[in-house]
Order: sequence, then C-alpha cells, then structure tokens
Amino acid sequence: MASYVPSTKAERQTMLESLGLVSTAELYHDVPPAARVETLDLPEGKSELEVVDAITALAGKNQVFHSVFRGAGAYKHYIPAVVKAITSREEFVTAYTPYQAEISQGVLQSIFEYQTQICELTGMDVSNASVYDGATAAAEAVFMCQDRRRTGVLAAATANPQVLDVMRTYCESRGVPFTLLPAKDYAVDPDALAEQLKSGPACLFLQNPNYYGVLEDVQPAVDAAHAAGAKVILSVNPISLGLLKTPGEYGADIAVGEGQPLGLPMSFGGPYLGFMACKQPLMRKLPGRIVGQTTDSRGNRCFVLTLQAREQHIRREKASSNICSNEALCAMTASVYLAAMGPGGLRQAAESSASHAHYLAGQLSELGFGLKTSKPFFHEFLTDCPVNPELLCRKLEAKGILPGLPLESGILWCCTELNRKPQIDGLTAAIEEVLQDEAAV
Repeated sequence: MASYVPSTKAERQTMLESLGLVSTAELYHDVPPAARVETLDLPEGKSELEVVDAITALAGKNQVFHSVFRGAGAYKHYIPAVVKAITSREEFVTAYTPYQAEISQGVLQSIFEYQTQICELTGMDVSNASVYDGATAAAEAVFMCQDRRRTGVLAAATANPQVLDVMRTYCESRGVPFTLLPAKDYAVDPDALAEQLKSGPACLFLQNPNYYGVLEDVQPAVDAAHAAGAKVILSVNPISLGLLKTPGEYGADIAVGEGQPLGLPMSFGGPYLGFMACKQPLMRKLPGRIVGQTTDSRGNRCFVLTLQAREQHIRREKASSNICSNEALCAMTASVYLAAMGPGGLRQAAESSASHAHYLAGQLSELGFGLKTSKPFFHEFLTDCPVNPELLCRKLEAKGILPGLPLESGILWCCTELNRKPQIDGLTAAIEEVLQDEAAV
C-alpha cells in the first residue's frame, strides 16, 4: 500500500517563493476574511494501533444477523468462494475503469464476457457494460424510449418504491410525463393499464417479480403496450431467471434490474450493479459503453469500446445519457458468479429460494400470518400480522433474527437458498414465543 508523504516546510516555502509569495495566507488574499477557516477543531492524531482499536470498537456496535428473512431489493445469497478469490486479485481491483484498448485487453474482455452473460440471462440482443445500480438502469431505460413522436412513462405502482422515486426524479429533470399505474390485489390492474395506454405513453415499466413478490401477468401487459405503440421495460430479479421466462421471451424491448444478487454482498447498500440489455433496434440508445470483439492487424482476437452513447464521446444533442462510467469490478463479480454457478446452479438457487419461501409461508399461516394475496410468488411474499409488526420485528431482532420488512399493509418476507429448514423453523419458534408473550400480557 502506498503512503502519502507530505511536502516539508522548506519545500512549501520554496514553492511560495517561486510564486513571489511569502506565506500561504497570501495565496488566499482574494477570499473574504469572513469566509476563511483559520483553524479546525480536530482531535489529536492517533497511531495505527490506536486507529485499529477505535475502528474495531466502532464496528462492534453493529448487530450482525446470521438469520435473515428480509429482501425488498437487496438479497443475501450464497457466494461461492471462487468469486472473491478471483475478483480480489490486484490485476482487477483498479482505482478507475481503464479506457485505452491497447493496454486494457483483460478488463475489456471481462466486460465483454459480462455483456454476453447478461444477454444470455435476459434473452436480449445487446447489453451495455453496466450502470450504477438497478434504479439508475430503470430510469435510464425510460429515456431510451422517448422520441419526438411519443413521450412519457407509465410505471407500475407494484415496482420497488425506491426505483420509482429515482425514475420520477429523472423524469422531472427532463420534463418527461410520469404516470403511476394503479395496482389491484398487489399486481398491475389490467383495466387501468388499458385505460392509461390510451394517453399514448412512450413506454410501460413493469417489475416481475414485483416489490411484493407477486409474479405479474406479464404477457398480456406486454402485448397491450405494444398494441398501443408503447415500448416495454421489464425489471427482473436475475436469480429468478434461473426458473422464470426471460424478458426476451415475453417480448420486452428493454430488460433492467439490480445485479446485487449475482455474487455481490449486501454491504450496507453498495456498491451494487445495474444491468441493462435491449433488443437490436434500441442498441444505439443504450447509455454508457458497449465493449465489442474484433481482430487486430495481425488477425488476433481483441476487444474494443464499440459504442459510447454519452456526452463525452458524441455531440451532446445526440447523447442518450450522461452516464460516464460502469461498475467494472461489480460487473466482473457478477460474471464470475454466473460462470461459477452455471445454468444448473442458477436454477438450483432459484428453486431453493422459491421452495424455502413457500415453506415459510405455510409455517407462518399456521401462526396466523395470512397471505395478503392468493397470486403466485417467487421468493418474497406479503402477510398480515396478528400483532404490531414493529413490535414483532424488534423482539425478533433482539433474538438475532432479521425478520421481514414491516410495511403499512403487513410484513414482506423473503427467503433465499440460505434460509434452510432449520433456520425457518427457528424463526417460527421465535415468533411463537413472541405471540405467547403478547397473549399473556
């Protein structure tokens, strides 16, 4: 690890003299005195040992849950050891994304492999090199669909509310009409969809499975949107694609999603990975960059930055986005994860997640936690709660269990392949204790 070596007092004085100045204060003579900060109230410096002790004590205040039943956009999946072993190599952990093709063949190839895997996963034609997170990907996809003839987005209210907030903010900044499509029984209302499509939006945004875990009736919605002349953006959980139909099979124009489940730990919210893929006609509107494969002057296989639809590389009025980088290391992590898991492993993770969730739903129903909808779900589901949800969650957290997410309408539970039967039985036993305690009060 490199160390920062500050300049000496003599060196600083030499630099000042070369500028014709006597003191550092003269460098800031144009700054009004009221705006100057003469001293900073900082504690005394610490030794390396003292810093380690202080940080360790601070980290010790965190509560680490080894039994997690919460999802809502970030999921605790098993990450094979090979993922960290490869991506932590110093060749890959770089301070910035290298651009120059002639010195970055390894990085460019890793991005190319990632793009290929995302296309295979989503059933789409083209993928970009990734964007910052799933919410960014969704918002950027909206702008890909706007043109001079049609504008506006019709977004399903059953999508992740944080993603919807980001989309709304993007749309407000560019004057793109944003309309929330109402839900019925925790899924898109087909009658409301048919009515709203009459207004002529440029695109329809759906999430499947949706925020409440429900599997949306995607195909009729896609067909209705296309019949009305609107494009379709389908946001998906990448693990679910080991089991469910791909966006390409549904006929969606753009597939987006949060790539965190693909080998990335939850890490207090990031860094995460936004994946984007689309059909061929929209390729030139993909934000960020696309890495392509070609041959050099000697006929050898090599990789280049093929398309870059951003302001830095093309005329501003032609740019589809100001996204100027990609999550290269996170994308490589997803690529290594997908390669390690393979189609069979991904399907197994999806099947285990779904079966564990359905087992948990059955166990909870026996304790009085009724499902809020009878619609099919993947690995998340919403229940009501026989006691105060916030109270229940606090008591479970005190027992070392992170329960589902309390919502106004109940609790949103989640299972992955890590929530095996003993862990689920432990959760239900703990809930039973809480319910008995509350009944005795």
